[in-house]
Amino acid sequence: MSNDDCWECGKKLIRKQVDYILFGISLGKFPAMVCDSCGETFFDEKTSDEINQVAKKKGLFGLAAKTKIGQAGSTLDIRLSQKLIKFMGLKKGKEIHIHPENKNKLIIEL
Repeated sequence: MSNDDCWECGKKLIRKQVDYILFGISLGKFPAMVCDSCGETFFDEKTSDEINQVAKKKGLFGLAAKTKIGQAGSTLDIRLSQKLIKFMGLKKGKEIHIHPENKNKLIIEL
């Protein structure tokens, strides 16, 4: 396999400009190698660093975080980071819709 072959399926990679979207926000177009067969996208280290810098400037870097399930009386609660609260514009008392996608994933919609 050569450097022009997809690491996932082995087919040929094509150089393209790819719109990088993080948390629903476009960070811009970046050069990437894209597999025409399976669609896998690969960025080089320099481009990955550039993407991280743009994410930091837009306040998106570090929004994903681990948290623990707590307890309030007889119910369980989930704590959210201040960065995530600010990014999503959450306020105490705001109504949300929460439902399971499967046994390992919760969906929270505002």
